[in-house]
Amino acid sequence: MNQLLLDRATGLTGPNVFARQLTTRLLTSFAPAPQYRFDGGERGIAVHDGEASSSDAATSIWAHQAGVSALALERFDGRILISGGSDASIKLWDLEQCGNPSHPHTFKSVGVIRSSAQTHKFGITHLSFYPFDCAAFISTSYDQTLKLWSTEEAGLSASFSLGSKIYTHAISPIASHLLVACGTQHPAVRLVDLRSGSSIQALTGHGGAILATSWSPRHEHVLATGSVDGTVRLWDIRRAGAFIGMLDHEDSLGLYHNGLLGSDGKVKTRASAKAHAAPVNSLTWTDDGNYIISAGHDNRIRVWDAATGRNTLASFGPSIRNSQLASITMFTSSVGLVHPGRELLFWPNETEILVCDLHDGRIVTRLRGTGAAVAGVRVASRKSERSVKNRISSIVWRGAGGSAGSSGVVMGGTNMPGALFSAHLDGQIRAWVPQLEGADEYEGDEEFARLDGGEERAKKRKALDDVYKSLMGKKITFT
Repeated sequence: MNQLLLDRATGLTGPNVFARQLTTRLLTSFAPAPQYRFDGGERGIAVHDGEASSSDAATSIWAHQAGVSALALERFDGRILISGGSDASIKLWDLEQCGNPSHPHTFKSVGVIRSSAQTHKFGITHLSFYPFDCAAFISTSYDQTLKLWSTEEAGLSASFSLGSKIYTHAISPIASHLLVACGTQHPAVRLVDLRSGSSIQALTGHGGAILATSWSPRHEHVLATGSVDGTVRLWDIRRAGAFIGMLDHEDSLGLYHNGLLGSDGKVKTRASAKAHAAPVNSLTWTDDGNYIISAGHDNRIRVWDAATGRNTLASFGPSIRNSQLASITMFTSSVGLVHPGRELLFWPNETEILVCDLHDGRIVTRLRGTGAAVAGVRVASRKSERSVKNRISSIVWRGAGGSAGSSGVVMGGTNMPGALFSAHLDGQIRAWVPQLEGADEYEGDEEFARLDGGEERAKKRKALDDVYKSLMGKKITFT
């Protein structure tokens, strides 16, 4: 670090290179931050691996007691976080409540939308903010509806019924057409126009339910969708039929070399072309729109050249886990945070978060500490107990300064140097922050040290503290 500062001071390193080197270090140094908790106001006794917890701090705090199924974080200021629960509730959190990031803090929800006849009736499947203003956000649910909400009032603005279970949705970060692409149980992609309030178009071609949708951050009319039939289709909604082409995992050459680009400019596709050998449930683009990333139940993550459709053959190895029949959120590092060609991919690997090199698939770091494998809650007032296999259901990046296709070129917000937030089926929202060089190790109360399975670490720290105090407490007399 000192050498980096010296190179910057002497002019050997420019400001942009210096900033990228610094943010790259931060991106690869994320660690659990159990001192940050989210309290949704529900009470009970936590059950970890079949045994009731003895820690009061861990037993009484949940973001959503029924489990957190979706997260979204606005990219303009990196301040407002919204969470959706398996109980159909939606909660809003102000991340600026924590004034000093060095001290433990329990976030309290600033808005709650509970299940009712007018709101959602079943679990939330996906959440997203309005692309140009954080004053509104969108939610979808298993109750077959898409709803538009006011962020400030936590009130309903519009509701759309699609007649099928909705697994995911996406709205373009750059377009002015305000079309929401919905992936449902029906094999056709539904486009909902927020302006007219109607479902204006259905994109047909997939052979099963749609689990993933993602708009291009460069071309406002280009959409990518993934289905349970293992295919990833590309669409241009301005064209008749809209279909452009399909991604083929056997194509490592691209359109200009595989003979599938006709002299008339039309793209030919193999009838058997598939991106994955199993359902595709995650899609995203890099912020510059150069690459498409897909993931499927075949435990593979593939990176595609967006211009040619070429499979870049990036290998992420045998560590990838993906078995949930639901849409999974993954994302890449924002443009400007790392050097070009060295982008990082953040992947929720069921019980851990993997940070990987996007282009060679190498695992840079594993973020562990996601709680007990089997977690539950015991509610004394209802005399009931619920348990669930704990896993990560969603992750979001906290960045500020987002515009156009960028998810936020500044890490974190005003009160922390960067953050990831993950949603878990045990009802918790967990925080992950980069470790600053030279910062003291967190010395919170023992109850926070015991969170997320850290009891053994707390015992070792206490033993060392006792030894230190016994040595320093002895009075030494010199004669």
